[in-house]
Amino acid sequence: QVQLVESGGGLVQAGGSLRLSCAASGSIASGGIGSISAMGWYLQGPGKQREMVALITTTGDIRYADSVKGRFTISRDNAKNTVYLEMNSLKPEDTAVYYCNAEIRLVQGVYPYWGQGTQVTVSS
Repeated sequence: QVQLVESGGGLVQAGGSLRLSCAASGSIASGGIGSISAMGWYLQGPGKQREMVALITTTGDIRYADSVKGRFTISRDNAKNTVYLEMNSLKPEDTAVYYCNAEIRLVQGVYPYWGQGTQVTVSS
């Protein structure tokens, strides 16, 4: 089992910044089967589906949603199994519950684990 603990959400005015952190712990291998292949952040607004915000792989490949490019930065500390999301120039439409995700390597494919979610509220 893998546990993900998020922190850093809160209330901020439009134009402000927040930094989210997510630490993974539990049965995580240092490489190969059982290791983390990628970590990322997803958001879910009221009545909406969960959608990807940013992903980063063990090798450093990064993907961002178009809506956050240039404003959000994802980074990762592989040694600590921790991922960060620096959010700048926040907009009211960024308001959502943000979930941390970690993909664990299986023999075939990966298995996703999720954090409990942290609320981000951006006031206008």
